[in-house]
Amino acid sequence: MRVIICAGGTGGHIYPALAIINKIKQKEPNSEILYIGTTDRMEKDIIPNHGIEYTGIKVKGFERKLTVNNIKVIKYFLDAIKESKKIIKEFKPDIVIGVGGYVTGPVVYAAKKLGHKTLIHEQNSVLGLSNRFLLKYADTVAISFEKTIDYVDKSREKIVFTGNPCSEEALCKKPLNKKSVGLSENKKLVLIVMGSLGSKIINDKMKNMLQLFNNKDYEVLFITGKNYYDEFKKLKLANNIKIVPYVDDLVSLMKNADLMVSRAGATTMSEITALCIPTILIPSPHVTDNHQFKNAVDLLEQEAALLIEEKELNGDLLIRTVDKMLNDKTKYNKIKKNLSDVSTKDSASRIYKEIQKLINGR
Repeated sequence: MRVIICAGGTGGHIYPALAIINKIKQKEPNSEILYIGTTDRMEKDIIPNHGIEYTGIKVKGFERKLTVNNIKVIKYFLDAIKESKKIIKEFKPDIVIGVGGYVTGPVVYAAKKLGHKTLIHEQNSVLGLSNRFLLKYADTVAISFEKTIDYVDKSREKIVFTGNPCSEEALCKKPLNKKSVGLSENKKLVLIVMGSLGSKIINDKMKNMLQLFNNKDYEVLFITGKNYYDEFKKLKLANNIKIVPYVDDLVSLMKNADLMVSRAGATTMSEITALCIPTILIPSPHVTDNHQFKNAVDLLEQEAALLIEEKELNGDLLIRTVDKMLNDKTKYNKIKKNLSDVSTKDSASRIYKEIQKLINGR
């Protein structure tokens, strides 16, 4: 199988793309894969480090307000289509896959115009800007939330529910040794993390809230994000509270968590669901179409998570919610069961099957 896959901008796009690549390699080890990303975003460093052939194209995302800069963005887009067509003609893929981010726009569009099979994957509950544009150019649209179809007016016949491929990857991970991050083996763990980079707004609140966890009968591990860690070094906290800037293999640590406090990004949501970790979700309100809130509401409506809006977050509310969740075994076990009921444990395999269908003309 010869595959071009493109995704960029954030880990929420890149890591699902990697999960799809890993599944293809598992099923067909002799596959040839080319990853197309941008020349200036994080995928340019991450992908080559995984031993995957990488090509960068110059492309920019549209600004949501009408500005002169968008004229330049259109020029970048048109140039990127020409560049993508050249790359596609040289590589001769069996299929071209887009996994989110504005880099997918010109690549998948070019592939369709050249007559190649195309598949796109949407991680969030609502289609992102690039996937909305590509809806008419994709042969198959794989979605992570079943309710996503409710937000789509056209092309519903193309849509297939697969879940997020990161969920299957998460299940394959081995648990991290808790002692490696200074935790004890015999206490419950509350893991607090606000995305890979952290959140300044939440961190500013946590400086005052963390002390409320002093001397609880469970441990708290707060991951600040690399840029914010220094701000927490001077805090005097009890031994049951640990603060680290980041954890290399977060999913492996998540397997040891009894409770999480987290944003509601698509990849995190898929991992929480797959691993059945009861979670207090604090969605970021500073994202396109408020998609994190919609992601969180999807689990909330199925009684598979709790939700605190960022504007309502305070120490008293957080500590009461954490304590109630850990101490109410009936509620806790119900959430775990509901997470198990809504989880999709074979997402990457489902996507691989859709790829095969397209290539084989079924």
